[in-house]
Amino acid sequence: MIHYRIQPSRPEAHQFTVILTIQAPTPEGQVLRMPAWIPGSYMIRDFARHVLSLRAESAGQPVAVAKLDKDSWQVAPCEGPLQVSIDVYGWDLSVRGAHLDTRHGYFNGTCVFLQPIGHEDQPCEVDMLAPEGTAYATWRVATGMPRLTGGEWDFGRFRAENYDDLIDYPVEMGHFEDARFEAGGIVHKVVISGHSGTDLDRLVRDLKPICEQHIALFGEQPPMQDYLFMTLVTADGYGGLEHRNSTSLMCARADLPRRSDAPDKQRDSYRNYLGLCSHEYFHSWMVKRIKPEVFTPYDLSQENYTELLWAFEGITSYYDDLGMVRCGKISAESYLELLGTAISRVARGRGTHKQTVTESSFDAWTRFYKQDENASNAIVSYYAKGSLVALALDFTLRRVTSGAKSLDDLMRLLWQRYGKIGVGVPEQGMQALAEEVAGQSLQDFFDLALYSTDPLPLAEMLAEAGVELHWRAPTSHADMGGKPGNGASPVNLGVRIADDASGARIQVAFEQGAAMAAGLSAGDVIIALNGVRTDARKLDDQLQQFSPGDDVEVHAFRRDELLRVKVRLDVGEASLAYLTVASGGLTDVGRSWLGK
Repeated sequence: MIHYRIQPSRPEAHQFTVILTIQAPTPEGQVLRMPAWIPGSYMIRDFARHVLSLRAESAGQPVAVAKLDKDSWQVAPCEGPLQVSIDVYGWDLSVRGAHLDTRHGYFNGTCVFLQPIGHEDQPCEVDMLAPEGTAYATWRVATGMPRLTGGEWDFGRFRAENYDDLIDYPVEMGHFEDARFEAGGIVHKVVISGHSGTDLDRLVRDLKPICEQHIALFGEQPPMQDYLFMTLVTADGYGGLEHRNSTSLMCARADLPRRSDAPDKQRDSYRNYLGLCSHEYFHSWMVKRIKPEVFTPYDLSQENYTELLWAFEGITSYYDDLGMVRCGKISAESYLELLGTAISRVARGRGTHKQTVTESSFDAWTRFYKQDENASNAIVSYYAKGSLVALALDFTLRRVTSGAKSLDDLMRLLWQRYGKIGVGVPEQGMQALAEEVAGQSLQDFFDLALYSTDPLPLAEMLAEAGVELHWRAPTSHADMGGKPGNGASPVNLGVRIADDASGARIQVAFEQGAAMAAGLSAGDVIIALNGVRTDARKLDDQLQQFSPGDDVEVHAFRRDELLRVKVRLDVGEASLAYLTVASGGLTDVGRSWLGK
């Protein structure tokens, strides 16, 4: 048995103390390693950099420790038991790291638990302790890790099957609201941390059918014995990370349902939060149990390259919103708006013409997760483009089988063939399985969808469902598509902007835009148009006085130097999409697709 003890030892200094005990350390000297990345977030994060100190002892005597590389240590040979203590700094307010202050604590196992090399398959026990002092007497703890001692939400002892299991149970501690519901015969718990004012009754009413929809898709009882949704509420946070029987989420306070909301009112921000919950829950099958062959097992010391992230994130991104419309949590019109936004996200940037979705998957470590100001012009998202590939594959399977099969059947076959028995999907496994469902070769489809930058024939496919795809120019610099627009064709600079104390900061200068053509770049702060001061709130309105082809003088700061450039304005290309139901209504294909 490998034993860990973790306690927020100095919340005011954001410091956890973790003690690892190994009864029979490796005779030649135990090697310990801190993971370099966390599954589900494909970037080297070097969690060892947050280890403040490391000490080892055996039989009450210090044992020498030598550092081998950036995240590994070797302890001198000793009889055992070996006890290793580390102090870990936690100030990463995200779903991927560790965070601690006097109000709450949170951690992922990859950030705090040393990997005992050679003992990874041994069972683990973890003692979780509250911080010392009366100020923390009412703290509670929430985790999906199986409990050995204490009541629900109590600190105590927990158990994991092995190290891989151990690091897949994030932990939230402090004060939080909680609720529960049942779906698929198992209990689902909801924990909300932070001042939220959440209508928990409505939240669980809305989550239940979404979970039941995903469970029904795979056709069996859920692959976990219980499930935990953990959400940290902040002013403007957003994000999620999947785990084997839980998910860590962050959202803005305004994203959650309020007790004052009308029962039939669903704000766009709340719809997005439910979509995030839906996405992470679908991952319980797709990537947590059905996973690429290269992830079985994970090598947490270095990058694990695969071309399949388009499938594991893209298909999940397809089903997160589709599941909501199928279970009735959003309308068909609301779903088509979300789909139109996804199509726009891919079409707006030039990256879709330069990078295939398989290249985007493979390069996730160095490009997608390390995006710079030119990302929209250089890369394509395997999430967004992957979801469109999933849509196209769904319609392709429906067409070639005359409606007898769909992507749903491929998901169930994936579960039976790979996920249920814990075998990784080979790099070409998705195509092979899709062709098995189709009963014929789909080489032309996969060559187009995965290995070329040519556009997918979405308009023709959606027409089979009774849905029409329309294109239009942006109506403002914040326009993300999905809706018809206001009928006008206003001029714009071809940029994405953000508030800045001095004016309007350019976040992205699109290659096809007027701003880039005139020499403006990301990071420049626009302060005036034709001598009149502007900012991010005024810019769109001020541009309405001009017509396509007009020249406007733009004053902007690049660092601390003032620029004066003439920009020839244009309406921009029709790069934003929106969808409508055809006059004849949804076809049989459309009703089957949307579950209507």
